[in-house]
Amino acid sequence: MTTVLVVDDDPHIAEVVEFALTAAGYRVAVAGDAEAALELFKRDEPALAIVDINLPGKDGLWLCRAVREFSQAPVIFLSARDEELDRVMGLTIGGDDYVTKPFSPRELVARVGAVLRRQPAPGPKTPAAGVGPADEPGARLAAGGLSLDLESVEAFWEGAKIDLTPTEFKLLKTLCQRPRKVFTREEILDLVFPGVAVADRTVDSHILHIRKKFGRAGAAEIISTQHGLGYCLAKI
Repeated sequence: MTTVLVVDDDPHIAEVVEFALTAAGYRVAVAGDAEAALELFKRDEPALAIVDINLPGKDGLWLCRAVREFSQAPVIFLSARDEELDRVMGLTIGGDDYVTKPFSPRELVARVGAVLRRQPAPGPKTPAAGVGPADEPGARLAAGGLSLDLESVEAFWEGAKIDLTPTEFKLLKTLCQRPRKVFTREEILDLVFPGVAVADRTVDSHILHIRKKFGRAGAAEIISTQHGLGYCLAKI
């Protein structure tokens, strides 16, 4: 049974969400603050977390940053605020979706299902060389020193693992799948954030983070900017 962690300091909201998720067939763990949620995350390894941004003490953004140090499980943010800055910040630090209160429990459950369906199915890791077992199509993408394992959702540069958030991995995979194509920001938004209203600069922020992470591993440039057009995979 798939476990979903619900993090909200409002017992009524937590109860409503728990009831809706349980009725949909999920196992639910509940925490009322960020630090308790972090311990549950480490213990239960949930498949997804629903996190209220406005938690007492350490907020939901802090929790997402802490979780991203050891887990790539999707995070859906909840917030009573509908400010663009909040949405951009949440998505930039590794969130996968954003729901504004008040919300429909049915819609939230649908979003949980949609986010989980976008995650690669678990399976054995592919070998370091070649496409995969029996040359299975799509198991691995590679270009120069870059390699993406689509089953384990892991990125490598010259054999060294690069820790990417799920959104960063999806963005880089999108570029790798069509390495000669220049993607506009609008195309990247449609492919990486389907159905989510985010600002163009969110793309720039994710690409900046990807470049920094690969730069620390010795990659000169992983994504190329085509001024006035958009972004493409660099010639690596």
